Amino acid sequence: MDMSRIEAINDWSWRVKRASTAAGAEAILYGDRELMAAMDDKVIEQISNVAQLPGLVGAAYAMPDAHWGYGFPIGGVAAFDPARGGIVSAGGVGFDISCGIRCLRTSLTFNDLVPHLPRLADRLLRDIPAGVGIEGKLHLARSDLDDIMREGAGWAIRHRYGDLADLPFIEERGCVPGADPMAVSPHAKQRQRGEMGTLGSGNHYLEVQMVDRIDDERTAAAFGLSTGQIVVSIHCGSRGLGHQIGTDYLVSLAKAAGRLGIVLPDRELACAPIESPEGQQYLGAMNAATNVALANRQILAAMTRRVFAHFFPHARLETLFDVSHNTCKVEEHDVAGHRRRLYVHRKGATRAFGPGHPDLPDRYRDVGQPVIIGGSMGTGSYVLAGTTASEERAFSSASHGAGRLMSRHQALRQWRGRELIDQLRERGILVRTHSMRGAAEEAPGAYKDVDAVARATERAGLARRVAFLRPKICVKG
Repeated sequence: MDMSRIEAINDWSWRVKRASTAAGAEAILYGDRELMAAMDDKVIEQISNVAQLPGLVGAAYAMPDAHWGYGFPIGGVAAFDPARGGIVSAGGVGFDISCGIRCLRTSLTFNDLVPHLPRLADRLLRDIPAGVGIEGKLHLARSDLDDIMREGAGWAIRHRYGDLADLPFIEERGCVPGADPMAVSPHAKQRQRGEMGTLGSGNHYLEVQMVDRIDDERTAAAFGLSTGQIVVSIHCGSRGLGHQIGTDYLVSLAKAAGRLGIVLPDRELACAPIESPEGQQYLGAMNAATNVALANRQILAAMTRRVFAHFFPHARLETLFDVSHNTCKVEEHDVAGHRRRLYVHRKGATRAFGPGHPDLPDRYRDVGQPVIIGGSMGTGSYVLAGTTASEERAFSSASHGAGRLMSRHQALRQWRGRELIDQLRERGILVRTHSMRGAAEEAPGAYKDVDAVARATERAGLARRVAFLRPKICVKG
C-alpha cells in the first residue's frame, strides 16, 4: 500500500487522506504499520467508495485482514440507516452469503487422538462431502428447501441433525427473521437441492485443532477451553444458493440505483435503498440464504459428531459458537448518544458483541461473544472475545481470518499441492483433499500472518485474544 495515502490516528488505526472537496464520510482502516504496508492499494479505493454511499452512519471500516474484493473490500464494514436513505448492497455482503465458522469444543485431548489420527482424517474426508460441485446425501424437494430457508438450523435439528442445545450458541439462535423464499430464483434453489450438508471448496475447510495456548484464562473458562483440548472448526456458507442470489441481485440492484438516481462510485457497489422494493427483495433472499448456511453448518456439525463417535463413542462435541462473516444484519447501535436501528454490512468481518450484550447466551454474557479468526491450514486460528469498545470502533465488528496476501493464481505459480501436503505432514498436520490444485491455492504462504492479524484486532479494541488453536487435521474440497 502507498502509505502516503493514509494518516495514522494511532499505532493501530489509520484514516484515508482525501481532498477537502471530496464527498462522503471517513474511511478508517485497522492494523499495524506492517499490515498496512502489505495491504493492496485497491483496499483504499474500495473502502473510500463505500464511504460515499447514501445513508452511511459513521465511517466505512476495513479490518486488519482486509484485501481486495468485489465492491466492498473483504474485511469491509459499513452501517446504513434506512430512515436516512440508507442502502443495501450485494457487494457489501458477498457472494458466499453467511459464510462462517461453526466451532465445536470436545471432551478430547490431543493425546486421545494420537492413535487414531490418520484413520480419523481419512474417515472425515470420506464422510464429509467436499469439493467443487460435490453433492451430499440429502436431495431435497423444493418445498423442503423453502422450509430450510425459513427455519435455518431449526430445520436441521427437527430432522435429527444435532439437538436444541446447539441453538443458544448459534448467531440469531440459528434462524434470522425476514427470509423470503419467494425472492429466491428457481435457478438458485435448483443449485442448492443437492448441496445441503456439503463443505464446498476454495478456502472452506473442516479442521481438527488443538488448543495450543490460552491468552485469557477467565474467558477461556467461560468458553469451556483448556490447553491440549481438541476443537473442530467448520468453515463454509450457503453454497450454490448464496452465490446465485448474489449474481441475480446485482442486476436488479443496479437497475434500482439507476432508476432512483443513486450515483455509484463503482458499479460493483450496485445497491438500492433498504426500504425500496428491490432492497426488500434482496434482503428477503439474503436472509433465506443465511438460514440455509446456518442449517448447512448444523448438518455438517452432526455429521462430524458421527465420525468422531466411531472412534470415541463417549466423546462430547458441543457447539462453542457459530458466527457468520458475510451478512447484512439489522442491529441497534449507539450513535452520538442515540440508539439507532441500522443495517450493518459485514463482508469478511465477524460480529463481535461485547460483555453484557442482551443477544449473547447467558454463559458468555459476562465475557463477550466468541469470535473466530480462521487461519490457513499450516499456521493456526484464534478464538477471541468481543469487546465493549468494538461498538464505537466498528459497530461491534472484528476480523474473520488471516486474509489473503496473494491471489490463487499467484499461489499456483509458487506451490505444488503434493509437495505442500508432504511438508505439512512432516510438521504434524494431516491434510486430506480431493484437489491438489485447491491445496496449492490455499498454501499457508498465500495468507497474511494470522498472529499479526489477531494482535492488531486486539490492539485496535475490536476483540481480545482468548486462545490459539493449532491445526492437526485439515479436510478441504
